Amino acid sequence: MNALDIARWQFGITTVYHFLFVPITIGLGFLVAGLQTAWFRTDKPEYLRATKFFGKLFLINFAMGVVTGIVQEFQFGMNWSNYSRFVGDIFGAPLAIEGLLAFFLESTFLGAWIFGWDRLPKKIHLATIWLASTGTLLSAYFILAANSFMQHPVGYVYNATTGRAELKDIGAVLTQNTAVTAFFHTVSSAFLVAGSVVAGISAWLLVKNKSVSVVRPTLKLGLITTLIASILVFISGDLQSRVMVQQQPMKMAAAEAQYKTTNHASFSIFTLGTFDGSAPTAQIRIPDLLSILSTGSATGKVEGINDLQARYEKKYGTGSYKPIIPIAYWSFRLMIGFGALAGLFAIYALWATRKNRIPTNKWFARWALAMPFLPLVGAGVGWLFTEMARQPWVVFGLMKTRDGVSPIVSAGEVLTSLVVLTSLYAVLAVVEFGLIKKAVQAGPPESVDVTESASPNNDQVLTFSY
Repeated sequence: MNALDIARWQFGITTVYHFLFVPITIGLGFLVAGLQTAWFRTDKPEYLRATKFFGKLFLINFAMGVVTGIVQEFQFGMNWSNYSRFVGDIFGAPLAIEGLLAFFLESTFLGAWIFGWDRLPKKIHLATIWLASTGTLLSAYFILAANSFMQHPVGYVYNATTGRAELKDIGAVLTQNTAVTAFFHTVSSAFLVAGSVVAGISAWLLVKNKSVSVVRPTLKLGLITTLIASILVFISGDLQSRVMVQQQPMKMAAAEAQYKTTNHASFSIFTLGTFDGSAPTAQIRIPDLLSILSTGSATGKVEGINDLQARYEKKYGTGSYKPIIPIAYWSFRLMIGFGALAGLFAIYALWATRKNRIPTNKWFARWALAMPFLPLVGAGVGWLFTEMARQPWVVFGLMKTRDGVSPIVSAGEVLTSLVVLTSLYAVLAVVEFGLIKKAVQAGPPESVDVTESASPNNDQVLTFSY
């Protein structure tokens, strides 16, 4: 393997690992804020216990996300310096805004939320968790705007003297439809993941007959969030797929292993056999579905890999412009399948726990444990599809991935950093799992002693002790 291959492996491993924490952080922050709001309005201790419990899980996940996310920034300069020189003027702008505005917003107010329980007025303290959660949304948007430039470059001019792409219109970069639809889909997926996390943990505690008065409302909150989010994920995914077809038709063709341009294009649930364009061994297909996903019409034309390859060779020069078809094909289906499973279990769990029932089926507890991981895996392979199916481009139509790697970094140096970071991430995974497992097994605090004292503005300052 050369430096390019190892650098791609490193970026892929660290990115997918980091993204495991992103959707939980975005969605769970708002669910915790909702639980604290319910306590603020009702003064029911069950809501406060739920806030403290899921707030602890949120903080563990947030800390891990920050630690793993920092590595992403360094890789652009270490392993991808040619890429950074070429588009740094554009790519760096939304990332700088994210760091200076969004990250400071979420980290500052999250700190106020952590340490302000017995120091801030009740209303102000509630506002801090809402502001911190809003910061996670803003962070997501600016990062997605940067990534969307890689998918569909806009708002730039090419400087032939410096050989660089230079920022011309930051508004175009931040507001293009690629960024907007990606944000809608990503946030919907985040709430699907977070809802599943809350529902899965609550269902497991309910089966264990632990803190039932606390986990019944959180189970309902998680299941309803999962159902609503699954619908929004479907809608946003449909919108994003149509934008993708317009801007990167090869990506959709690869997702279906569609080699020939055709109308009334069908969609295969799965394929047995090769993905080289020859006849597959066996398939289950849904008529016209690919045309509907691509164009919104059952009669719509879907361009095939062969025609797109010929067009790209004519436009960009000789070479292969096909991504790795099996990865694109299966990651697209796994993304949809795992998300759909979470929604289906949410429907079943709502039925199984109706009228305050506690399920006794042993499979319910097992599904409850699996539920948080289903949409999380779906979101991970979704990013795998987004990035891998764009290949061979690092910036579509402007720079190939092979041209973005650092020219003076050796394969041995990249391999060393890959081994070190992967080992470190493995240790962090053990720490994360241990902390989460310990917190979940302990469950919500059995009681929360709340004492109230008057603040200078006559609002209530709260002190908690367990």
